[in-house]
Amino acid sequence: MADTQQVDAKAERTVAKLARRIGAFSKAHGGAEGQVAHIGERGARIVLVGEDGGWGDLVAPSHEIAEKAVEKAGITVHEAFDGEFAAKVTTGAYEWKRMAGMQIGG
Repeated sequence: MADTQQVDAKAERTVAKLARRIGAFSKAHGGAEGQVAHIGERGARIVLVGEDGGWGDLVAPSHEIAEKAVEKAGITVHEAFDGEFAAKVTTGAYEWKRMAGMQIGG
């Protein structure tokens, strides 16, 4: 029983830490929306898009922890990263250079 409580306490601390980071991102970007995606054994990726078009991501150790973190942070969560949601992302020269470099082997 003690092991379960210890794991639950660790998971709750992780949820709280992720929620704080999501909240900080949201505050810095005038609000935020997100999407949670399973990334295999590594866990889940939380993609964040700010109201100003800024974006970032966080990795959670499990999909369940990621879902709890975005819920605790109080942001809108999308089922998929497509359409209207993806169109909110603002990319700059850095991102375009990186994408072009990947296409030409750089």
